[in-house]
Amino acid sequence: MLFFRHTLEQRGVRTPDDFLPQYRAAAARLGLTNTEPAPKTVEGWLYSGRKPQRPFRPVIVEMLGYSIDDLWTDVPEGTTPAFAPLTGTSPTAPHADADVDLNEMKRTGTMAVRRAKEFLLGKDRETVGDDTLGLLDDEVTRLVTAYPRQPLSTLWDDLLDTQEQVFRLLEGGRVRPSQLRDLNIKAAVLSFLVAKGFNDMETPHQAMTMTRVAASCARDAEHPGLIALSDGLKSLIAYWADKPEDAYHYAGQGAATAADLRGTVGLWLLGLQARAAAVLGDAETVHAANQQAADRRERVVPDDLDRLGGLFTYAPEKQLYYTVESEALLGHGNPQLAAQAEQAVQDFSDPSAPNWAFGDLAGSQCDLALIRLFSGDVDGAAEAIRPVLDLPTSHRNNGIVVSALRVRHALMSSPAHTAAAARDLRAEIEAFPVSRPALPRG
Repeated sequence: MLFFRHTLEQRGVRTPDDFLPQYRAAAARLGLTNTEPAPKTVEGWLYSGRKPQRPFRPVIVEMLGYSIDDLWTDVPEGTTPAFAPLTGTSPTAPHADADVDLNEMKRTGTMAVRRAKEFLLGKDRETVGDDTLGLLDDEVTRLVTAYPRQPLSTLWDDLLDTQEQVFRLLEGGRVRPSQLRDLNIKAAVLSFLVAKGFNDMETPHQAMTMTRVAASCARDAEHPGLIALSDGLKSLIAYWADKPEDAYHYAGQGAATAADLRGTVGLWLLGLQARAAAVLGDAETVHAANQQAADRRERVVPDDLDRLGGLFTYAPEKQLYYTVESEALLGHGNPQLAAQAEQAVQDFSDPSAPNWAFGDLAGSQCDLALIRLFSGDVDGAAEAIRPVLDLPTSHRNNGIVVSALRVRHALMSSPAHTAAAARDLRAEIEAFPVSRPALPRG
């Protein structure tokens, strides 16, 4: 057996899925990007003894604390050779920097929590216990809360893991009838978030497939709010994929399902209708849908989805953002609309606010830039979109990139398009999507 595999097994690492999180952490400590191996490559290292190519070696040395030559030395079964760890590289050796120690403690602690979760999920051999459901409740709540506030790369693995755990329980035949609806609701919520993640990564086909999974689980749970919400997500996916006819169709379908619901999902579907109609140039429908949503806001009674929060509630500040965007898409730029757009940006200015979302803030800033452009204020547009262009690449999801490119398109058709300020801003926005959204890994 190679010392490489022996060392990993001593740490409980036996598969690529075990290996890759520790590899990523080591790469992050070294400040390296784009060096992650494929799972098949890791399998070759683990099971076939293939020696890693040079780009991967520094990370492996950092991760395990031994040289590549020592790691790729055969050792007899059941023995531990006396190879000396490299100074300053072993993740288990003392560090002079207390922060590094704390990071390592957090990493190993996270692994222990993950193992404990797996233990609890497999502990109830005959039926699913209340502790298991409580664990999943906590995880779903955490992911729903975090999704609008954190880049997808920080959540993706946990989101997929939790979805897999719920699917496994539903498929395992250990669910009591009283638990079945609850688990199907969890499956629908998690599938909704995964679908949104695919959309944020600009993969609409996978997003739509996962939305259909969410809709199926919602129907199994007989939850009309989640069924309507799934149609809303289909509309959202089509909207950002530049398919406004499909977006309008799905929003109308969901609005019909949500017509008698008292929560905010029905208002979101009206907002989606308005935005799609705006892209189609149907100002009459835009105004009618926005007015209907405003009237219904006064009669809202929060439901279980609103209490869940995150993407599952349509807060007043988000409603204003959608209203402003639909008017901006119609090409309007009057002072009253500009004031509403400024208010929408202001509403999302506090990251500690419960309904804050970095994507909604960026979208509001792009809308404000559009509206200022339509009134001929290039400098004001540049000021509005500046925070968006300064976003780190991890936050540049598909919706934000498309919103920024709308501003560039408007600049090209603006009477001031030949001005130096307009040319500079257009070039800067053109470079913005070069670094696409952070993917689940790397």
